[in-house]
Amino acid sequence: MNDFADDYRPDQLLSDLGKRLVSGSLTDRQLLAQTAGPVQQLLPDANVVKIGGQSVIDRGGKALLPLVEEIAGNLAQHQMILGTGAGTRARHAYSVALDLGLPTGVMSVLGTFVSMQNARMLHYLLAKHGIPFIEPVQFPQLPLYLVERRAVVFFGMPPYTFWQQNPAVGRIPPHRTDTGSYLVSEVFGARSMIYVKDEDGLYTADPKKDRNATFIPRITAGELLALDLQDLVVERAVLELMQNAQHRRSIRVINGLVPGNLSRALAGEDVGTLITAE
Repeated sequence: MNDFADDYRPDQLLSDLGKRLVSGSLTDRQLLAQTAGPVQQLLPDANVVKIGGQSVIDRGGKALLPLVEEIAGNLAQHQMILGTGAGTRARHAYSVALDLGLPTGVMSVLGTFVSMQNARMLHYLLAKHGIPFIEPVQFPQLPLYLVERRAVVFFGMPPYTFWQQNPAVGRIPPHRTDTGSYLVSEVFGARSMIYVKDEDGLYTADPKKDRNATFIPRITAGELLALDLQDLVVERAVLELMQNAQHRRSIRVINGLVPGNLSRALAGEDVGTLITAE
């Protein structure tokens, strides 16, 4: 017993990389490069679907109720992780917070609670189908919910709250509901990331304001960032994250006000705009 204790060294159980990590610095670029490798897709059959706050939910029943029925109609065929945007009420909260001089982290908290309100409403509309609402602390139960109920509802705002980074320009939180939903799809290695908006996809300008806006059916994240458009259909942070993604290397933007578009996107059809990492 004593001989075993004298000979036992914990580092003998470590791989070569493990030994280097224990003895090295996590700011060493050469060491960090050695940590790259295959990553498990945890939920390869799940589809993350982000439903726009201002574009869909704020329009009320005429926009949201048909979409709820379409979601219900796809439960047998597709697993869905349903994220919600914050919409107009978050913009109002941001405007008051800006006037009061509150920092970005505080505004992130405000946006989180508005996104949560929308998630709660979507959850209640899907309650008869047994679809649960989950908060970040419940994500360990996410696989069970998907197997049992085929879908869950969560609020799209990433749970950074006070730890939200400051943006390069202004004080509005740069990582909002588009970003939070995308990160879920990337971390879990989801089958797809679908953004449900009120436009047919990406345009060179806001088609509501510019009649000459041109529809873009397919583009890379790098190309889109290089265009430096004044208005984007998704948050710029999503495009930046995509370029270093390991799993979710593409996103699709569709018009959720057109019946059947979500079903087509879930089936893998070429609807809306496809934005790829490369």
